[in-house]
This record gives sequence, C-alpha cells and structure tokens, in this order.
Amino acid sequence: MDAFMLGVVSSLLATAITVVGGWLLSVRSRQWPVALLSRLTGLGVHHVFPHQRQASQVLAAELTRARWVHVLAGRGNELTRDGFAALWQTAGDRLDNVQVLLPDPDLGPDSWLSRREAEMRRVDLGFSPGMLAEQVRINAAYLAEVASHRERVSLRFYDLPNLHRVIVTDNVAYLTMYRQSEHGRDSPCVLARRPGLMYDYALLLFTTAWEHSRPAP
Repeated sequence: MDAFMLGVVSSLLATAITVVGGWLLSVRSRQWPVALLSRLTGLGVHHVFPHQRQASQVLAAELTRARWVHVLAGRGNELTRDGFAALWQTAGDRLDNVQVLLPDPDLGPDSWLSRREAEMRRVDLGFSPGMLAEQVRINAAYLAEVASHRERVSLRFYDLPNLHRVIVTDNVAYLTMYRQSEHGRDSPCVLARRPGLMYDYALLLFTTAWEHSRPAP
C-alpha cells in the first residue's frame, strides 16, 4: 500500500513539474509579467514579439477591426502582401482613413534611407547600392494605385532616421525597433493597447513624421 501511494505521489509530482515547467517555458506565460508591469506603470504594453514577423497574423486580425490606420514603414514590402489586402479592399467603406509613410527614395546618397541601406549591406550581401530605394519606389507605386481607387488612402514620403516601423489604429499600436544588424522582420515588435504611454508614443512618432513629410507624386 505504501509503495502504491508513493507511486501515486511520485506520478502526481512528476506531472506537476512537467506542467509547471511547460508553463514557465511557454511564450504566453513569459508575457504575463510584462502585461502586469505594463498595467501597473501605465505603459500599456500587451505583448512583446521577439521578431516582427511573428506579429503578422495578430496584426492582420486587428486591421479588420480598425476604424483608421496609420503606417510608417521602413520600405513597405508587407503593405503589398496578404495581411494588408483586406485593408485596401475596405478602405473606401469601413475605414475613416489610412495614412501611409514611406522613406523618400529620391534624396540620394545623403538620405537616411541610404544610411539604412548601408547598414543592411553589412549583414545582407544581396543589398546592392540603390536597391532599397528601388524597393520603396515599387511599393509606393503599388500604394499609389490603391490610392487612385480609394480616396481615403494617403501616401507621403519622409526623410527621418529609419529606426522604427509604426502601425497605429484607433485601438492598438505595433512598434518595431529596428536593429542595425538585422532586417526589420527579425527585430522585436511591441504590441501596445490604448490607453497607454507606449501607444501614445507610437502615435506621436507617426504624427511627427507625417507633419514633416512630403506628398507622394
């Protein structure tokens, strides 16, 4: 009987250790201290994605619920993909406005875009001089075509340090902090909810850049 009870207790203990260990190692469980601290401090950080690309599915779902969307992108590749397709389709109906900022591709070798390209060439041998600017032009042409069919979509160019990707809606903000030695998709991305200091900061970043931008031709 004692051996049987010892076996039961041992099994229960092993199960508990497995469950607790799995919980401690899970991504979700590692986020709850962040959310708790954020609520206590007023930061409003809901989740931290180790890599921006991991936020894509959550972002796509948020875009289907948004009333307005503001985007500041490093080059804009994601804007032409499936995650944003529903946004362009509904921009003339459900959405109040969509404002998009891309780096100015026509300012030459002294621009902030060129400096970002130089950083990327150190870690990605496929980046030839002028390639990043050309990618921005292609994505801008795509968005200009969308805007020609959706009057609530606006595109402008900025010439500011290429340090963030910012996507803000009426409910949430996604803020990616670019690292010098990584592509934006591999950099960490913060999901902040409104109200909160981080949401306000992301909105301020976008608003400041928008006010100092120029209309796309």
